[in-house]
Amino acid sequence: MKVLITGANGQLGSTFVRVLGDSNEVVGTVRHELDLANDVSVRAVVSEVRPDLIVNCAAYNEVDSAERYTETALAVNAFGVQSLAVMASECHSTLVHFSTDFVFDGNTSTPYSEADVPNPQSVYAASKLLGEWFAAQTPRHYVIRVESLFGGVASSNNKSRGSSLDLLADALLENETVRAFTDRFVSPSYVEDVAEATTQILTRELPSGLYHCVGSGSASWFDIVTELASSLGMDTPIQQITLENIDLPVKRPKFSALSNGKLASAGVVIPSWQDAVRRYAIERLKYIAKNC
Repeated sequence: MKVLITGANGQLGSTFVRVLGDSNEVVGTVRHELDLANDVSVRAVVSEVRPDLIVNCAAYNEVDSAERYTETALAVNAFGVQSLAVMASECHSTLVHFSTDFVFDGNTSTPYSEADVPNPQSVYAASKLLGEWFAAQTPRHYVIRVESLFGGVASSNNKSRGSSLDLLADALLENETVRAFTDRFVSPSYVEDVAEATTQILTRELPSGLYHCVGSGSASWFDIVTELASSLGMDTPIQQITLENIDLPVKRPKFSALSNGKLASAGVVIPSWQDAVRRYAIERLKYIAKNC
């Protein structure tokens, strides 16, 4: 099978290049090769490759900056996905597109399911929801919502520009005091588990549609960082903070945990977030031992 992966140098994209590259012909592209903000670029690359599967791991993920650079966020997260969907239809390709928990407002106390109605509260969130709708326009599609991604290229680089959890791991390993929310609840997604679950979705040929794919369970960021510190063997102080303590340009969903129930009912079981954090910590420590 020929696979086209966008954002191939990112956390998720690089993981898919490795995982799918074992048994498929993989073409990984980065921004200067396939620019989602440029319809001509998208059409040219997809037309040349003519893939059986497109895995879109590229996105504009700067939540705060998206308020200022609205046009760019929409071009990449929404209209770029529309271009991919059009080309996927023309080439009879399957499209896998990743979205986010930010499409919800966070005004709940139980994990969101795929049946819950989105209510985006920011430009970033709205652009991602539009991307979901555009991706669904191609006949064979999977829109997969992930949350608080961690791992991938960041696992082997403690100076990475990774996600929140990756940067918190960097700080813990350097014995820096870290801060973590006690009132923001999430279900973090380990890129290795996302890639495995997505592979199962494709192999099992599940019905096209929307799926949540996160570490099973939910917790506050303080609980997650506490687990991370323990797994890394660090006793670094963790400062408890609340959303009210921090002046963020864009409001974050207070409770944005997602439910894996739909995937579980289809036979795709994702490990707990605790298990994922422990495996992630082992990989970080292995890297340090090998390179220090």
